[in-house]
Amino acid sequence: MSATQQAIAAAGDRALIGYLPAGFPDPEGCVEACVALAEGGVTAIELGLPYSDPSLDGPVIQAATQATLDRGFRIDEAFEAIEEITRRTTVPVLVMTYWNPVLRWGVDRFAERLAATGGAGLITPDLVPENGREWIDAARHHDLDRVFLAAPSSSDARIDAVLQASRGFVYTVSTMGTTGARGSMDAAARTLADRLAVRREALGIDLPRCVGLGISTGAQVADVLGYAEGAITGSALVAALRDGGLEGLRARVADLAAGTLVQSH
Repeated sequence: MSATQQAIAAAGDRALIGYLPAGFPDPEGCVEACVALAEGGVTAIELGLPYSDPSLDGPVIQAATQATLDRGFRIDEAFEAIEEITRRTTVPVLVMTYWNPVLRWGVDRFAERLAATGGAGLITPDLVPENGREWIDAARHHDLDRVFLAAPSSSDARIDAVLQASRGFVYTVSTMGTTGARGSMDAAARTLADRLAVRREALGIDLPRCVGLGISTGAQVADVLGYAEGAITGSALVAALRDGGLEGLRARVADLAAGTLVQSH
């Protein structure tokens, strides 16, 4: 069992995973913000590599990552941040990245550097398992998690492929769209989580389902944890850090983490 899966199990399968962009609002501020997430009770940290042409990110994250790119962000900065964050916390840090930056770095070189800095693995929103052999092999070689996405539109065959290729957890996409706060969670999230549960039992795979996209309140976290093992939140944290600095971020994390304590179902 990987460190990420152990952390989710230690949280009683009621995990809160927090996303922030690497290098936002600046290199030092990013590290302090991630440490604040860990101190606030997140189970794992998702550190996003800023990307110029994202397909999954909504306007809040796009604005933050574009500002980070504009000041000259480089991938080395993310590795340096991970090294410092993992020196100060025991919370697993996974990198969320589109596939092109990994390809440009070199897949095995990227995996080796990520492992050396203490990173736990990669979340790859635009890489499907069928095209991910090089990464899967590199991740196995360097003992890293590989988190693939399942969406409401995924076929049973794709869900099986995601379950068989993933380690750490399955990123369970709550709705067809981009990241960003929503007033209510899409019912498709529960349906997808139920489909994943059926398929993982059939395959004999024990892998947590962590639901992302649109989660911004403690009440939504509690709702998601009624049918999945983890809730992922990003835009709400980015907005809190942007608008209120570390104090604002800590307040938002406290609200979200309170949702992990509510037995809503």
